[in-house]
Amino acid sequence: MIELAVLDIAGTTVEEHGAVYLALEEAVRAAGGDPSTTGIQRWMGAGKREAITALLAEPAGGPPAPDMVETAFADFRARLSAAYAARPPAPLPGVPETIATLRAAGVQVALTTGFDREVTTALLAAVGWDRGFLDAVVCVDDVAAGRPAPYMIFHAMEATGVRDVGRVLTAGDTVRDLEAGTNAGARIVAGVLTGSQDAAVLGAVRHTHLLRGVADLPALLSLS
Repeated sequence: MIELAVLDIAGTTVEEHGAVYLALEEAVRAAGGDPSTTGIQRWMGAGKREAITALLAEPAGGPPAPDMVETAFADFRARLSAAYAARPPAPLPGVPETIATLRAAGVQVALTTGFDREVTTALLAAVGWDRGFLDAVVCVDDVAAGRPAPYMIFHAMEATGVRDVGRVLTAGDTVRDLEAGTNAGARIVAGVLTGSQDAAVLGAVRHTHLLRGVADLPALLSLS
């Protein structure tokens, strides 16, 4: 039996209209970088400070100065905040009902994200998920490394008291989400098609299921 569902946020449980990757690209360009579309896609699902560092190194390959990274990261957060104010994020269709169904069936639900805690707290408050709606929320700054490392999944297990990865389901909309789930050894590693990466891209890496969205999870677990 699955005891814990570990779900990504942007593009998986929350519709934020691609604002995060537009803000990321704009902040890197403002800092003097020239990120390619492929480069942006490569860092989808990663920690945003890590992504900025890598993108600023393109194409020359030299590491950017730490103060340049921090300036670009602050700019990214400001751009994202403005984008969310102009077009507020919202739960993807069926997701609140799915989370409620999972928890009613005894499956704990944790969210993981490449955002830092401050951005995540504001985002979840905006969609009304900040007070007892979830069992755990793990941010990239809670662990030593973001996806594809499995640490956020392990941290979610620790926070919820789940000890067996064979009882864990992970779901996300990026290759890195799937890689993290596989690296953790989760029983179910599901890709969802509600984000920017399609079935061809997600299907090219190890996974157990490809779903239209998180709303398909209750049927997958025979809860509906």
